[in-house]
Amino acid sequence: MDNQKNLDRREFLKRIGFGTAAVSAAAMTGCDSRSNNVTGNHTATSDIPTDKMTYRTNPSTGDRVSILGYGMMRLPSVDGRSAREGGNDAIDQDMVNKLVDYAIEHGVNYFDTSPAYCKGQSEHATGVALSRHPRDKYFIATKLSNFAPATWSREKSLEIYRNSLKELQTDYIDYMLLHGIGMGEDGMAEFKSRYIDNGILDFLMAERKAGRIRNLGFSYHGDIRVFDYLLSQHDKYKWDFVQIQLNYLDWKHAKEINPRNTDAEYLYNELEKRRIPAIIMEPLLGGRLSKLPDNIVARLKQHEPERSVASWAFRYAGSMPNVLTVLSGMTFMEHLQDNLRSYCPLTPLSADDMRFLYSTADLMMQFPTIPCNDCKYCMPCPYGLDIPAILLHYNKCVNEGNVPENSQTENYRKARQAFLVGYDRSVPRLRQASHCIGCNQCVPHCPQGINIPDELHRIDNYVEQLKQGTL
Repeated sequence: MDNQKNLDRREFLKRIGFGTAAVSAAAMTGCDSRSNNVTGNHTATSDIPTDKMTYRTNPSTGDRVSILGYGMMRLPSVDGRSAREGGNDAIDQDMVNKLVDYAIEHGVNYFDTSPAYCKGQSEHATGVALSRHPRDKYFIATKLSNFAPATWSREKSLEIYRNSLKELQTDYIDYMLLHGIGMGEDGMAEFKSRYIDNGILDFLMAERKAGRIRNLGFSYHGDIRVFDYLLSQHDKYKWDFVQIQLNYLDWKHAKEINPRNTDAEYLYNELEKRRIPAIIMEPLLGGRLSKLPDNIVARLKQHEPERSVASWAFRYAGSMPNVLTVLSGMTFMEHLQDNLRSYCPLTPLSADDMRFLYSTADLMMQFPTIPCNDCKYCMPCPYGLDIPAILLHYNKCVNEGNVPENSQTENYRKARQAFLVGYDRSVPRLRQASHCIGCNQCVPHCPQGINIPDELHRIDNYVEQLKQGTL
C-alpha cells in the first residue's frame, strides 16, 4: 500500500489501464451539454418521463416518498450562482419556482430545507415555491438549526421552530430534524444543551403526537458516541428516520479521509438493523464525486459510456434498500434533469457494479484530497479568508494532477503554472491562505472535523515553495 501511495500519476494511469488519450477524451467539460463526454450525449438528449419516478414507503406514516429529494441548500441567486456562495445577492425566486414546478411535475415530492441554508433565505423561498401547489403533493423537511450557544435556550429554540412554520407557509412539518448532531468537539454535551436540558426534544415529541410534526429524526455529523446513544434510545424517542452522509467513497473510507468521521457502512447497517429509514445527504460528497480525476472519469465512462459521472453516485445511494430518499442540492435545471434521469426510474446497481465502485473508491484514495464539502459553515472568516475556495482549489489541482511533489516531476512546469495561476484566479490575494493567523475560530464549525488552520498553513507553505522554485 505504501508503494501504491507513492506512485506518480503516469504510472498510476498505466497500472489501471488508461492511456493519456483515454484521459484526454474524458476531460470535464461542464455539467451537461450535447457535447459533454462526462455526462454523455444520452443524458443531454433523452426525454425525461413524468410518471416513472421511483418511490419508497416510510413504515412510520406510509408516506410514499420520491427516491430523489430536493435539497434546498444551493438555490440559485439572481446573479446566476448558488445563494450558498459568497456575496449578497438574493435568491432568484422565479427560477426556484420553475425548478420546484419541474421537480414536482416529474415526481419529486420531498423538499429539504433549514433556517441556516442560503444565508437564512432558503425556508422563505421554499415556502413561496411550494405553497403554489396543493399541500398533499409534497413533503417538507426542515431542521431545528440552533447551532449557536445563544440559541440553545428554550425560548430561542421555540422561536426558530415557529418561524420555520411561518416561512414555509404551513401549519405542520412532515419531517423535522434535530440538525447537525455530533458536530461539535464534545458532541454529547452539545446535544444535551441543545435538546435535552431545555426540554426541546420533549416539546418536539409532543408536537409529533399533536400532528404538527409528522416524522421526527436527526441529521448526524461526526461524533459517533452521540449516534450510538440516540439509537440506543430508539425505544424512547421512536425515531422515524435518520439522515446520514453516504456515498461510495465514504462507505469504507470515511475514517481514512477524516479520523473523526465514521464509515457509512456502519451508520447504514445500524439503522437497517433497527428498521429506521435512512435519508441520504452528500451523495456526491459536496460535489467531489461529480468532479473526479481524469483517470477516474475515464474508468467510469469506459464501464458505462451513456451514464453521467454523477449518476453513479446517485444510483449507488438509491440502490440501498433502507434508503427513503437521496438529497441533492440542485442549483441549475441541468442538475435536476440529470438526477431525474437516474431515478425515473431507478435502475439499481448490480453486485458487479457495487464491486466496481468500491474498487474505484480504493483507487481514488491513492490521491487523497482535503475532505471539504463546501458547506461554508466555517465562513465568514474574521480575517477575510475565503476558506472553502482555498481548499477546493487545492483539491481541484490534486484531482487534475497539478500538485507537483518536486521540480524533478515530469510535468512540473505545467503543473506549477496551473496551480499558481489558478490560485490567483480562484481566490483574491487578500483572501488567500497567507493571511491566516491561526485564530481557530473556524475549526469548531467544520462538520468534517478538518483542522482548517493547519491545512491553510500547509497550502500557503506549498504555494511559497512553488513561487520560489524550492520544492
